[in-house]
Amino acid sequence: MSELSRSIIDQAPLREVDLPLYAGIGLDRIVLVNTDALAEDAGAALLAADAIGFDTESKPTFLKGEESTGPHLVQLATDERAYLFPVSSMQRSPVLKTILESPHVLKVGMGLGNDRSALKSRLGIELAAVLDLGEALRGNGEGRIGHRGTVGAKVAVAHFFGQRLQKSKKVGTSNWASRRLNEHQLLYAANDAHVALQIYRVWMERRRHGPV
Repeated sequence: MSELSRSIIDQAPLREVDLPLYAGIGLDRIVLVNTDALAEDAGAALLAADAIGFDTESKPTFLKGEESTGPHLVQLATDERAYLFPVSSMQRSPVLKTILESPHVLKVGMGLGNDRSALKSRLGIELAAVLDLGEALRGNGEGRIGHRGTVGAKVAVAHFFGQRLQKSKKVGTSNWASRRLNEHQLLYAANDAHVALQIYRVWMERRRHGPV
């Protein structure tokens, strides 16, 4: 294993590794699903896919003992587009529940430990057909990348694409319950879901045919 590969897998600060920036998905391919009509269109595209990227965002809590009221945003992505579902706009729509509970569409994401329980308690959604790549890629063995802990998106992007995933802590801890998400929030949220799907595609290709 090269020193570069070792530093990536050990989750050394990626800004110190000379890697090109991962471009990610652009605003022109992000759909903010805040009407019933957009939800129907999004549902048709997502339910037609074999696998979709998945993540959620919640408004952070800062006080001791304060309970989260999230998730406030659910992100789902096909290879072509990312769909962002503000939970406040989807309370009466069955589309999100139908997608997330479908056993026929695989939902792939990174570090999904809290998402299942939060969706069940807040929205009554029982997640089905979910793959947490953060756990699937950890450790050694076939299809794994040799990292001891849960694999984050930054490590996976560096490993599979040789690129650097930029994630802003300021944006990640911003107010996801806001009715008007800014461009930085839209890009951050969309790329969390979309990059998970891209990692999954390359990972599966390598498992089937070897390194690509």
